[in-house]
Amino acid sequence: MPSTDDPEDADGPRYVTTFDPESGERASEAVVAAVAALVDANGTTLEPLYSVVEPEALDSLVEHARRVDDASTHRLRFTYEGFDVAVRSDGQIRIRDPSDTPNPDAE
Repeated sequence: MPSTDDPEDADGPRYVTTFDPESGERASEAVVAAVAALVDANGTTLEPLYSVVEPEALDSLVEHARRVDDASTHRLRFTYEGFDVAVRSDGQIRIRDPSDTPNPDAE
């Protein structure tokens, strides 16, 4: 059951995957692979990630956050292929399809 302690979890269903920055996995590649899996497509058929976020900057942000050695987890949120994507410096990627969000006004 998702925790409601995290404000990111209050928005509805979410897909969660991870990557291992310690082993050299790149956040940018993990985002593309995860979204491709969700839409059942090849990563090369998706919109280029650089059209919404600079892949090298995303990877550098994760690397820098891990080198700083503080207790907080850094997050970067953006929209890619219609999904809300949150990349965390601890290696977690949370993806939410806005169309899955329940409409509180619906009867």
